[in-house]
Order: sequence, then structure tokens, then C-alpha cells
Amino acid sequence: MKPVAIFLFELSGKSAEPFAAAGWDCYCIDVAHQADRSEGNVHFIRADARHWKPTRDMVLRCRFFAAFPPCDHLAVSGARWFAGKGLHKLSQSVELFAIAAEWAEFFEVPYMIENPVSTISTYWRKPDHTFDPWQFTAWASNDNYSKKTCLWTGGGFVMPAVNAMCQAIDTKRVLNAPRNADRANVRSVTPIGFMRALYAANFAHKLAA
Repeated sequence: MKPVAIFLFELSGKSAEPFAAAGWDCYCIDVAHQADRSEGNVHFIRADARHWKPTRDMVLRCRFFAAFPPCDHLAVSGARWFAGKGLHKLSQSVELFAIAAEWAEFFEVPYMIENPVSTISTYWRKPDHTFDPWQFTAWASNDNYSKKTCLWTGGGFVMPAVNAMCQAIDTKRVLNAPRNADRANVRSVTPIGFMRALYAANFAHKLAA
């Protein structure tokens, strides 16, 4: 029975790469998908997280859960604009994060919820871990940039050890992302080096045993 990994608020599918390569069925749920489709072991499902529910089969086979709730109205980097965003946008962002937390606890498997430094620390609890992409360049050399990222974890999640191999750290890559319609999506893509390290730390040894 193939294990399942579920990725909530995942548009690109990149987070699933190491799991799919190992033969897992990976489900990437995001309302921005144009339609349901599959690319090898990665299955893209177009759904609003507020109404999405996994199938019974997905629940039974789920071995990992990750969520990347939108941070547009929570990240402290945008604090100067908080007053102009309005309460509805703030409440919606908190609601989506809360949905991620509820599903994370439901599956009873190792999980992570990712966000940048944000006000969630005030509304809920402080993150369990933080990292920058460059800290895992031994797994993906192109991730040699800085972007402090917070993780809320549980279910036996193991934070991978830092394994950096880079001589120069790009401190402006996220800030200088092209200002076009895809800017938010480009800036929010989870670094593949970290996901490869995560898979190795949490699952590679178990599958090899």
C-alpha cells in the first residue's frame, strides 16, 4: 500500500518532489489549480481548503501532512499595511491557518505548517523551528538565498539538521522577485533543498529498514 503525503495550499507541487520520487502518492490541494490533474505520483486537486475533505483512502494511507497557508495578511514584513487591510482579510488568513492546524492534528502523522515570521505567534503559539533556504544547499545548491521561515510541527516530526554548502548567500532574491501576477506564488514556493532534507530525516531510514 503506497503511502500518501498531503500538501494543503500547495500550487507548484515542488514540495511533493522528494516524496513522489520515492513512490508516494502526493496530493496538492489549492483553490488556484485550474483543474484536477496528475503528473506521475503528484495529484493536483482544485479545492477551497474551507470545504475540502480527504477521501477515506487518503486518510488511511496518509503518512505526512504539510500546509502552506497564505501569509499575505499575517507576515510581519507587511505590518505597515495592516491597518489598511481590514478585519475581514485578517480574519480570513487566520481562518485558513486554523484549518491547516485542525487537519494537521486530525491525521495523527508527522506534520509541518509553514509561514514566514507572522502574527500567528501572537494568535496561537510560537513556531517550533525556523530556517533559511541556504541552510540546506547541500541538497539543492540553487537555494542559496535567505528567507526566514517558521514551522509549526507535531506528530513526531523531525527537523532536519542544517547541511549548508554555499559560498555566497543572496539576501535580496525574495525581495527582488519580478513584480508581476506570479510574484506572490514565486515568493512562496518552498525551497526544494529543505524538503529533500525533511524527507531524509523523517522517512528515508524508515523505508530502508
